[in-house]
Amino acid sequence: MDVTTKISLTQALSNAISYHQYLNLVKIMAIEGKSTGNDTSEAYVNYTKLNAKRMQRWDKTLRFDDEVINKIKSVYVKVNWLVLTESWCGDASPALPVMNKISELNPNITLKVVIRDEHPELMRHFLTNGAMSIPKLIQLEPETQRVLGTWGPRSTKATHLVDAFKKEHGALTAEFRESLQIWYNKDKGQSILQDLLNLLSLE
Repeated sequence: MDVTTKISLTQALSNAISYHQYLNLVKIMAIEGKSTGNDTSEAYVNYTKLNAKRMQRWDKTLRFDDEVINKIKSVYVKVNWLVLTESWCGDASPALPVMNKISELNPNITLKVVIRDEHPELMRHFLTNGAMSIPKLIQLEPETQRVLGTWGPRSTKATHLVDAFKKEHGALTAEFRESLQIWYNKDKGQSILQDLLNLLSLE
């Protein structure tokens, strides 16, 4: 890891908040008609309002089967999960609740959240195909902050859907984004879960 990455990680970790603090922030933003990040347009405010509702719903309905729960509880190596995101990010609304549920099942997995636009230097070290795509999860070794892996901004299955649509249409539309949220709901977080289990080297 180069020096600038390590400095950026250290700064981000010092400013990081818990998932529940982040969820509360999104709720407050929604009530006040605001959004996190540099773009505070009406569209982003509306996305923030949607995400506040979506994350609360995911927290209530998300279920893991016994086999998955046992796998998560069997992780004996401590890791830190640092996630870059924004209140308006549609892909974050199902992903962060899955991450949180995993971390709640095993104290060896610590989840922290930072706002992307407050940490542009860190984001530049973890681009996806050259873009500042979120959510972006960085898995770290707690003592050294060594990067053990990354995930995001979408599950492998969701990424295939997005890539296929872009190949055919050139860019994502509002209609596609809505259909992706419907797909997330039908998937019940399972594709995100499987990717994160792989990140933890469980499978």
